[in-house]
Amino acid sequence: MNLLHVARQKAAKWPYWLITVLGGMAAFGCYTSMYAFRKAFASATFENQELLHVDYKVWLVIAQMVGYTLSKFYGIRFISESDKRNRAKSIIFLMICSWIALLGFALVPAPYNIVFLLLNGFPLGMIWGLVFSYLEGRKTTEFMGALMSISLIFASGFVKTVARSLMAVFSVSDYWMPFLTGLVFLLPLFFFVFCLEVMPAPSKEDQQLRTKRVPMDQKQRKEFIFAFLPGIVLTIIIYVLLTCIRDMRDNFEVEIWNGLGIHNNHIYTQIDTVISVVVLAMMGLLILIKDNLKAFTVIHLMIICGCFLVGFSTFLFDRGHIGAVSWMALLGMGLYMAYIPYNAIFFERMIANFHYKGNIGFIMYVADSIGYVGSFSVLMLHEFGETNVGWMHFFKQCLLAVPLVGGVAGILSLLYFRSKTLKKTKKKALVKKARPALKKAWS
Repeated sequence: MNLLHVARQKAAKWPYWLITVLGGMAAFGCYTSMYAFRKAFASATFENQELLHVDYKVWLVIAQMVGYTLSKFYGIRFISESDKRNRAKSIIFLMICSWIALLGFALVPAPYNIVFLLLNGFPLGMIWGLVFSYLEGRKTTEFMGALMSISLIFASGFVKTVARSLMAVFSVSDYWMPFLTGLVFLLPLFFFVFCLEVMPAPSKEDQQLRTKRVPMDQKQRKEFIFAFLPGIVLTIIIYVLLTCIRDMRDNFEVEIWNGLGIHNNHIYTQIDTVISVVVLAMMGLLILIKDNLKAFTVIHLMIICGCFLVGFSTFLFDRGHIGAVSWMALLGMGLYMAYIPYNAIFFERMIANFHYKGNIGFIMYVADSIGYVGSFSVLMLHEFGETNVGWMHFFKQCLLAVPLVGGVAGILSLLYFRSKTLKKTKKKALVKKARPALKKAWS
C-alpha cells in the first residue's frame, strides 16, 4: 500500500501526455492479459470430439459465451453503480476466479469439463467496464480508449500464437493449454492493474470538456434510455451485428483459415498487428477534434465506412479480384473500423456531446448483453440449422448483412444524433436570447 501511495504522489506531478500514454498502455496490457484467460482455448481444434452429435469445441464456445453473456446483463447494474475505490481488487479477484475455472477444465475429463468454461466466462465479462472506468471522462480518452480497444484486435491473434506455441514447443495438451497460457500472463496482469491504480483522477479541465462521470442508479438509467431511445436502438442493431461477426472470426479463426487452405500459426498476429496500428492511428487522431459533435460525426463515418468495406472486400474476393489473405486483411480492417469505436469512443463522445451526467459502463453493457445474445443465436443457427455448412462459408454468408443492415443503420444513427444535437443547440440559443427580456419583464 505504501508503494502504491508513493507511486500515486509521483504520478500526480507527471505531465498530462505521460499520464495519457501510461493509462492507454496499462489498459491495453490489462485487457490483453484478460484475453489470455478467455480466448486461449479457441486456438485448439479438439478434433474428432463430439457431444450429442455437436462438435465439442462448439460446446466450449457456447458454455463460455453463456457465462460471458450473463455477466454482461449483471454488469448493467454492477458497472454503472460501482464506485472507484475497489476497482483493482475486483479486477484481480475476477481474473483469479476465471483462472481457477481453467484449472478445473484441465483436471476434469471431457465432456464434464464443459461447465468450467461457463464459470470461466462469467467473471471476465465485467473486466472491460472496470478497466475503462479508469480512462473515461478525460480530454485524451480517445487515445487511451483506442490503445485499450486495439487489444480486441491484437490480443486475439497474439494469445492464439502464444497458446499454439505452448502446444508445439512444450507438447502441452489442448486441455492444459488454456490454464498455462493464463499463467504466462498472470504477472503482467498484476503489473498493468498497478499502473492503472497509479493514474490521477480526471482534472477539472477534463470534467469541463467531457462532463463529470458519476455512478447511475436505476432511475437515472431509465431516463438515459428514454432520452436517446431511437439512437440507442439503431446503435444496438449495428453492435449486435458486428459482435456476431467479430465473435465468429475470433472463436473459429483457425477453422476459417483452414477452410481457405492456409495453415500458418503466425498469420493471426501478422494481420491483426497491421489492423491494430491503422485503427489506432485513426481513432487516436480524434483527440485533435475538440468539438464533440464533429468528433461524433467522424466516428459515425468510420463505422459506416467500415461496414461497407466488409461488403466490398467480400465482393472482390468472390469475384476473384483479391486473394484469401488480402480478403481477410481488408475484412478485418472494415470489421474493426466499425466495431472498435463502440468499445472506446462512441459513447464517450455521445455523453460529452449532450453533457449528460452518467458513465459509459451502463450503456456499453446494455449493448454488450444484447450483442452476445445475438452472437449466441447465430452460433445456434449454425449448429442446428446450417450443420452441413463449414465455418468459412457460413462466415462469408453472414458478412452480407454488415453493409446492408449495419451501413444503413449507421447512416440513420448519424442523422438522428445530429438532428437531436442541433435541436438542443437551437433551444439553448432561444433560451439565452429570451433571458434578458424575461428578466426585464420580471423586474
